[in-house]
Amino acid sequence: MTAQVTARTTIRATPERVYAALVDWESQGTWIPLTTVRVTEGDGGVGSIVEAVTGLGPARFVDVMRVEELKPPYSIRVLHVGKVVRGPGEFRCVRRADGATDLEWREWLELPGGRAGQLGWPLVRPGAAASLRWGLRRLARHVETSSW
Repeated sequence: MTAQVTARTTIRATPERVYAALVDWESQGTWIPLTTVRVTEGDGGVGSIVEAVTGLGPARFVDVMRVEELKPPYSIRVLHVGKVVRGPGEFRCVRRADGATDLEWREWLELPGGRAGQLGWPLVRPGAAASLRWGLRRLARHVETSSW
């Protein structure tokens, strides 16, 4: 079963600035909660492998992603190919008339654990959505106060 989680925010910056922050893979750890990100293969462009380690101490997991598509400054698609997190993810930037950017972060997750994963998703989903929203609020502050 595939589950979906989505978060949205408005950032007072152009799509070009927001996009630049999103594809600065290794800086994502400054705004994605409890996460360290690094490019393990490639240059960060299409085909690159990006690894995100999320958690504290031994309570952590590794999220391995392949960069599938980059359409500056409007969209980024990755494919989560790790053991725990699998499925596509996407960022979409939409330019607003006032110069700001509406940003959407969407993940389509292949739920692990068969029937147990399906039954547990309603309990996990609110936390997953809250984590994405928290990350987007942190990203907004980061972009609005930096020189991207």
